[in-house]
Amino acid sequence: MQKYSLNILMAAAAVILILLAQFRILDNYIQAVIMFVGINIIMSTSLNLVNGNMGEFTCGHAAFMCVGAYVASILSVLFYGNKFGDPMLPEASAVFVFPFIILAGGAMAALSSILVALPSFKTRDDYLAIITIAVNYMVISAIENMDFVGGSRGFQGMKDTVWAMVDNTPGWLSMGKDFPWVLFYVIAFTVFNIWVIRRFITSTYGKGVNAVCQDETAAEIMSVNTNKIKTVNFMIAAGLAGCAGGLFAHIIGYVNPQSFNILKSTEAMVMVYLGGMGSLSGAVISAVVFTALLEILRSQALMDFLLAPATFIFPDWEPSAGVIKWVMIPLLLVLIMQFRPEGIMGNKELSDVFPKLKKFYTFK
Repeated sequence: MQKYSLNILMAAAAVILILLAQFRILDNYIQAVIMFVGINIIMSTSLNLVNGNMGEFTCGHAAFMCVGAYVASILSVLFYGNKFGDPMLPEASAVFVFPFIILAGGAMAALSSILVALPSFKTRDDYLAIITIAVNYMVISAIENMDFVGGSRGFQGMKDTVWAMVDNTPGWLSMGKDFPWVLFYVIAFTVFNIWVIRRFITSTYGKGVNAVCQDETAAEIMSVNTNKIKTVNFMIAAGLAGCAGGLFAHIIGYVNPQSFNILKSTEAMVMVYLGGMGSLSGAVISAVVFTALLEILRSQALMDFLLAPATFIFPDWEPSAGVIKWVMIPLLLVLIMQFRPEGIMGNKELSDVFPKLKKFYTFK
């Protein structure tokens, strides 16, 4: 029972959230926050595979999110929108095709991770970080020069797929209300993401990843194919980030290359270091905390209250919540590195911190 209890718990939580949304107990804002929590969980846990479990240092994870977002968006509009002509598929199929659209974005992101995986065979640490930043800018620049997806103006039309799903929901499922399909799939992919990562880190490949993290040379001596291990790890992490990008695009209904710049990669890194390197439960907890913090920092009224002494001294200064957010996030990263470099959980899981929980589930 212990083996499946966490999966059962996640499934039960997902069903409860869907029911609360369906019966409008959760309003649209709360649903949006829950969806962004799911996106951030996928981003933080997938990056943790590389920066935490494998011990590499990558700073361009948003590039793979960008690839997934654009591939999923193009397929979505191609199948159910009218931007490229008549829709290729009937609207009634949207509910069933949508997850495959997201997975296609993830698959393309996984393939694009080769741009990072190959250099990682010969480089590590700061040098690999520079390469990943370069890849992030390469992806953004490439998309900005693609006119058929709007270039730097951005791309939209994904909401046609969302409305196709809503309009073709069976009556017994909708119960007279619009079924929250996007929320449903975000939660489903979040649960799927955690399940995949748990299975991977406890597999033979996962043990190989830990060996590479501890001592790559020793791992090679013990006949571990480190290049293959790195490639698989990068592809899984990038593929999951690509799925997050596809879901993100359909939540917003609009994507722009600059939405996936180095600042987005920084958000993912902050969540990883806040939760603890190599800790799956820490990455999940930090994603929830970080998303809540971002929502709090969006409040202009709160910013005005907190910065009242500064505005009193400098009356001409009008701080914007959007600008202050990018002061607070780097500051949070600095404070973490100074006072809690191991993060909230360190490299431990909840079942390690609270041993009694092992009776019911384990993250390992």
